[in-house]
Amino acid sequence: MSDPGETPSSNPPLAPWLQTQLESLLVQRGHAWLLSGPSGLGQFELALALARAWLCEEPTPQGACGHCGSCHAVDVHTHADLCMLMPETLSLALGWPLDEKTQDELDSKKRKPSKEIKVDAAREAVSFTQFTRSRGTTKVVLVFPAERMNNVTANTLLKTLEEPPGAVKFILATDAAHQLLPTIRSRCLGHTMVWPDFELALGWLQQEISQAGEGGSAKKAASAPKPADLQTLLVASGGRPADALAWAQDASAGEAAQHWQALPKAMARGDVSALSDWAPAQAVDALQKLCHDVLAVRMGAAPRFFSAADLSAAAGKAGAGLYALASWSRELASIARTVEHPYNPGLMLESLVSRARLALNAK
Repeated sequence: MSDPGETPSSNPPLAPWLQTQLESLLVQRGHAWLLSGPSGLGQFELALALARAWLCEEPTPQGACGHCGSCHAVDVHTHADLCMLMPETLSLALGWPLDEKTQDELDSKKRKPSKEIKVDAAREAVSFTQFTRSRGTTKVVLVFPAERMNNVTANTLLKTLEEPPGAVKFILATDAAHQLLPTIRSRCLGHTMVWPDFELALGWLQQEISQAGEGGSAKKAASAPKPADLQTLLVASGGRPADALAWAQDASAGEAAQHWQALPKAMARGDVSALSDWAPAQAVDALQKLCHDVLAVRMGAAPRFFSAADLSAAAGKAGAGLYALASWSRELASIARTVEHPYNPGLMLESLVSRARLALNAK
C-alpha cells in the first residue's frame, strides 16, 4: 500500500485570477472569511483551495503543496479536520460524504435530500469545532452556498463563528451575500470575488475545453468548439467563466451558441420548444437577460448578453414598448424568487414564453 504522502494531487490547478486571490488571502490574518460575488466566479474553488492550504502539512506562499497526506485526504474527501457544511443535494452532487444517519434516511427513501443547509448539520459543525484535531494545527469549516442557511441554521453557528474554540477557521462562500443575516456578515472578514478580464477568461475557457477534449473520446477531441462559439457562451454568461464552462461541458458549445443566438427571435414568435430542454430556473434567467438587453437597446445602450444583430429580430421593426418591457422585467423578478418550486414545469415554460412574446411584440 502506497504512502498517501506520495500520492499526487488530483485537484486541478486554479484559474489564474483565483490563484492571485488565494495568495492574497493567505498572507492575511483572520479566523472567518466571507467570499462573495455573483455565481460563476469560483467562490467554491477558492474556498476549497484556501481550506487545503490552511490544512496542508507543507504549505507554500502559493497554497497547498498538493502531495502531503493532508492534501490527499482533502482530495479524496476524507479529511477529519475539514467540515463541509453544504445542502445535502450539493454534497451528493460533489461527492462529499454525509453523516451516517442522513445517508441512511436518504438510502431508505424516507425523505428527499435537502436543498437547504439543515440546522442538524449546523449543530454537527459546532460539535466538530470542539473535537481534538486529528492532524496538524488547524480545523476548517467550509460553508457553501452560505445563503442556503435559514435564520435558525445561521443562528446556530453564530456564537462559534464569533469565538471559535482553538485553531478553528471558517470560510463562507456565497453567490448572494445580501441574503445572509447581518450578524453573520459582521463576524467575517469580507472578500469580494474578482471579475476576470474577458480575454483572460476566454483563454482559460478555451484551455479547459481543450484539456477536457484531450482526456475524453477521440470524437469529442475532434469536435473542439470554435473560439467564436465559446465567446458567445462567455458573453451569454455575463463574463462568468465557470458558468460558461459548465454550459460548454453540458452540451456542444456550437449548438449551445446557436441556440442562444436564436433565442430572441424564438421568443418573439412564441416558440416554446426553444426552452423545452431547460429547467424553469434556467429559462427565467435567460429571459431576464433577454429583457435586460432589449431594454438596454431601446434606451440607446449596448446589450450585455446578446449581440445587437440577434436582438434586432426580437422586438419588431419599431421596437418593443418600454412600458411592456418594464412590466415584463418586474414579473420575471417576482417569478425568479419561487422558480425552484413550480407547480407544473411544462405549463410554467408555456406561460413564460407566452408572456415573452407579448412583451417583445407590444408597442
